[in-house]
Amino acid sequence: MTIGAKSAGQATREALEAGEGILRLAPTWVPRVYLQPGRRLKLDSSDLYAFGAHRGGIDERWFASTTPAMNDGRTPDEGFSYVVSGDERFTLKDAVEAEGARLVGKAIWDKYHRWPVYSKFFDNSGPIMHHLHQSEEQAKLVGREGKPEGYYFPPQLNATLGNFPHTYFGLEPGTTKEDIRRCLDRWDQGDNGILDFSKAYRLKPGTGWLVPPRILHAPGSLLTYEPQWGSDVLAMFQSMVEGRPVPRSLLTQDVPEEKHYDLDFIVDLVDWPANVESEFKKHHYLEPIPVDDSTSEGYIDRWIVYGLIEGQQRFSAKELTVMPGARCTLRDPGASGVIVTQGHGTIGKLKVDCPSLIRFGEMTQDEVFISHEAAVTGVTFENHSKTDPLVTLRYFGPDVHPAMPVVGDHRR
Repeated sequence: MTIGAKSAGQATREALEAGEGILRLAPTWVPRVYLQPGRRLKLDSSDLYAFGAHRGGIDERWFASTTPAMNDGRTPDEGFSYVVSGDERFTLKDAVEAEGARLVGKAIWDKYHRWPVYSKFFDNSGPIMHHLHQSEEQAKLVGREGKPEGYYFPPQLNATLGNFPHTYFGLEPGTTKEDIRRCLDRWDQGDNGILDFSKAYRLKPGTGWLVPPRILHAPGSLLTYEPQWGSDVLAMFQSMVEGRPVPRSLLTQDVPEEKHYDLDFIVDLVDWPANVESEFKKHHYLEPIPVDDSTSEGYIDRWIVYGLIEGQQRFSAKELTVMPGARCTLRDPGASGVIVTQGHGTIGKLKVDCPSLIRFGEMTQDEVFISHEAAVTGVTFENHSKTDPLVTLRYFGPDVHPAMPVVGDHRR
């Protein structure tokens, strides 16, 4: 926090007043030591290793995050989004703690006492290792929370598809626990062969997937917009990717210490019925669904991440396109984190613009947080261009929408 003598509450209230309920956010960059940047985040190439080569390259940008990135050697505020208002700069986490219900809504504040979700751009040049995110029950064993997530592949950021635009999901029907146990047992013998038991799906810009906890997945090389629960737990099940060995510690980093070599326990992290489902795509694949027929009014709002996780609405996301010279006013039932992927204009009274190139540490005008207070009152999105659409992605917290599509509704 860098708000000088002011309290977080005072600084937040002043920022909300100045932005009429909308907060401007600074870019939040996150490195991963075991991955290689895909160079589509618009971060200057000379800044890809701004945290130091030992920390790995920057291949993630987090949006409206109050969740810490669980990296070894991380900075104290790694993963946290910062609010910028005039000369003041302070974390969104501090803002939410100071003005919780006003920012995230009474229902979310009363239940979670925080903003329990975040989203990010994930940008890797090639595939990453087959892994899963633990369930709530499994993550609690190490004092963490489970993590479901959703994917959307923004067309504006995927002109280049990377080295492997395919993602492995789940396990082939007929795969047994003993098959995967043998893979884990030969971790230090090179490629443990776990992908021999999985299926790859070709990725397509403008589509997405819903990924519950305990589902094995090896994401491909498209830049991905990922709304997800506010946790950073994982267990890597693949011992080598693109010829590079994966430290076994990434298999067990969120497993109780006494279970690090209990392969039966680790294999049971997998949701077996869900992973060997013969119609996996039918139950997880997403295509955009228009909220309503508004093209004649100069805009279109579309669901891009939707559906229930174990019967619960954990998060969701929409893509809004405002045509050149048009404007629209949206009344959402809850707060949202917003990123601009094309064009320029205004959101409320704040100017927004999609940058061409960003230097590390540089401020941008492409990200905002719309408070619950502003969302339910109504926020106007206006496109100032005569030629380009204004395109934004916005994600929401849990149980916000009284009605939302389910997976498969795009086929109707």
